[in-house]
Amino acid sequence: MAEKENPKWAGIGSKFAHLTAAHPCFGVKAHFTVARIHLPVAPRCNIQCRYCVRKIDKCEQKPGIAACIMDDEMALKRLEAEVKSNPSLKVVGIAGPGDPLENEATYRLLGRIKESYPDLILCLSTNGLLIEDVADKLKDCGVRTVTVTINAVDPEVGSKIYEWVRYNGETLDEAKGAGLLIQKQFRGIEELVKRGVVVRINTVLIPGVNTHQIPRIAEEASKRGASLMNIIPLIPQHGFKDHRRPTCQELEEARKAAEKHLPQFRLCRQCRADAAGIPGKEGGSGATSEYFHG
Repeated sequence: MAEKENPKWAGIGSKFAHLTAAHPCFGVKAHFTVARIHLPVAPRCNIQCRYCVRKIDKCEQKPGIAACIMDDEMALKRLEAEVKSNPSLKVVGIAGPGDPLENEATYRLLGRIKESYPDLILCLSTNGLLIEDVADKLKDCGVRTVTVTINAVDPEVGSKIYEWVRYNGETLDEAKGAGLLIQKQFRGIEELVKRGVVVRINTVLIPGVNTHQIPRIAEEASKRGASLMNIIPLIPQHGFKDHRRPTCQELEEARKAAEKHLPQFRLCRQCRADAAGIPGKEGGSGATSEYFHG
């Protein structure tokens, strides 16, 4: 079902028209006309996904990759240069390469950007573990959109996807860690929505592992106020290096099943943590669309 044919899109289009028109990761038209920049200031992560590899690399076009980790001043200079050179820039995101909420630099930088560039849309991606704890902080920093990566609703399934979860100094393995993470993710969505933040869900489709979970993820997220969902294919690496990618048919079937509960964004191209440019344009860094790493 095309986005314009799904009645659920009418709601997101009217309620968040200012964002869907200006955010290339939320609106189809904006995807081809609006630029965004990701500032890689967040190296630390509090979970280990079996599909995730984080590293410093100048060439690889994969999630969790950045040419360097920037400090506040480097990031602000990078943003200043992009603002001057690219009049279509409207969105600044922090997407890793770790989890932004685990890194204090995220909050410092967002606060400074809010003061210096009040017209830019501030967004970030997260695995959701810490949202409930820092929701007020995010609102104060000016964050308007958050993408939460949720890959399961059942801890047993989550245990196949997450190696460990670290919270409040304690490292939890497999099902116990996955159970805490899932609980915190859905609570976090509720807290963001209460504060007027627009929430999108990212889900990595892992064939034979979480395929059956995807409609339930969409349903539970929708109940808590999420506005949009982005289902992306597994990139086989790390613990899933020998696992196959989903087929195009499997990906579309998952999207159609989830679309009963949440509108689906279908243009994601799984970009680096330091991507910049217009996602939908070919060539250069702008060709790498956004993947909100979780």
